[in-house]
Amino acid sequence: MKTRDKIILASLELFNEKGERNVTTNHIAAFLNISPGNLYYHFRNKSDIIYEIFLEYEKLVDHYLQIPTDRPLSLDDMVFYLESVFDGLWSYRFFHRDLEYLLDSDTRLRRDYRSFTLRCLAAIRCILDGLVEGEVIHLQPDAMRDAMSLNVWLVITNWMAFLKTAHAGEDNAAITREQLKQGIYQVLTLEVPYLTEAFEEPVRLLREKYRPDGYLG
Repeated sequence: MKTRDKIILASLELFNEKGERNVTTNHIAAFLNISPGNLYYHFRNKSDIIYEIFLEYEKLVDHYLQIPTDRPLSLDDMVFYLESVFDGLWSYRFFHRDLEYLLDSDTRLRRDYRSFTLRCLAAIRCILDGLVEGEVIHLQPDAMRDAMSLNVWLVITNWMAFLKTAHAGEDNAAITREQLKQGIYQVLTLEVPYLTEAFEEPVRLLREKYRPDGYLG
């Protein structure tokens, strides 16, 4: 593996474990047993590393949210999208833990994250359209589907921040992968009022798999 790729992977690991603000470029270099000068040969500063990590995250989510155009979507598709997106949240959890700070710190990141958000909203809307075609959810007016898409995005992108505040005073490690995936329960709850009769019971049973034991537990 190239040194540049090692720096990105090591930085992601350290940011996730310790929090981005608690990790310096010297920490990253020491973790990799390379000199700071070697790190700066590949990246001018920590902001450049964070930006490259975001680009990797962006590519991952874009891949997850590819929508088939030759068939309607099924409940299995919906589960795949939710599981994949929340897996991505876990793998890049530092980013959503300090999203506002990171966006305020880098104009490139703020610009690209806005475009990323718009693409994700469009993809969520396409998923909802596919679920309508697959008769999983009822057809709703365009304005309602746009609002549903935004609500789903808000739950997904703010779930880590909610867990952070719900566990205020505890170490970041207290937030587990299982707790993060409980956000799927909230997304499914948004969709419950719009389910067709045939999918009310399957989604109810599915939702129980992700039911939170207690937000402050």
